[in-house]
Formats: sequence, structure tokens, C-alpha cells
Amino acid sequence: MINRRWVGTGKLPVIACLLVMVHQVLQWEAIAADAGSEKQINCRIQEGPCTKRLMGMSVTLDILPRPVKAMKDLTFQVTVSGVKPVKAAYIDLGMPGMNMGPNRVELIPVKANVYEGQGIIVRCPSGRRTWKATVTLPEVGQAEFVFDVIY
Repeated sequence: MINRRWVGTGKLPVIACLLVMVHQVLQWEAIAADAGSEKQINCRIQEGPCTKRLMGMSVTLDILPRPVKAMKDLTFQVTVSGVKPVKAAYIDLGMPGMNMGPNRVELIPVKANVYEGQGIIVRCPSGRRTWKATVTLPEVGQAEFVFDVIY
């Protein structure tokens, strides 16, 4: 709401200018954060499954269908070699360096050492496309996969 006392004083253009400057700074921060997150990418999920080592075992993440797109129903599949986890595994989805709120994919066993769950990667209003899937194997540890999605 505009304060009518400011209209005749010349303060309104100054305030508008400050708001534009703040908006531009926030946009540049989002762009810089996204550029930095590209360096963190450790999974080319658009090309196929990714594997990480965790406590002497391998954890493989696959997301289908490809191409992996935001705002689409996706199937997340985790394959574990070695010891079978005692408790149910899960995936937390987020963006590197940004709190996106909770977005958890619960995984259920579909065959020996293979777990699946359904989820959605939301579209970030900032335009950033780099996401992180943190696969948690309770009592074992976590493996982080950082990848790009398509908008």
C-alpha cells in the first residue's frame, strides 16, 4: 500500500528504486547459487543410473521415466549391493544450498536389494534446475546424488 504522504515528497521514486535494486540482487544471488551448484553435480541422471560408495557397499539411484522432468510423476529406484538394510530406505529431495521444505520419497522393497517409490521434483520459482537426492539407509548412512532436471 502506498503511503500518500510519500507521493508529494519524492520518496516514492527512491523507494521504488530500492525495491528494484533488492530484486536484482536476489536474482543475481540465485544465478550465482545455480552456477555454483553445477560444480557440485555428481550424477548425470539424464544419461542413466548413478552409483555411489557407502560403507563398503554401492548405492545406485535411477529415476524414470527419462528425461527426468520437474512436475511429473517419477519412479525412484535404489539398488543396494552388499548388506540388506534392516529398516526401510528413503530419499529426501532438495536443492543444494536452498531449503525447499520436506519432499520425501518413501521406498519399498520390490525385489532383493531393490527399492522403489513414487515422487515429484517440483519446479523452483528461481529457475534453478540442480537438485539433490539424499538416499538414506538407516543404520548405514547417506549417499547424495546431485543432478539436473528439465523444466
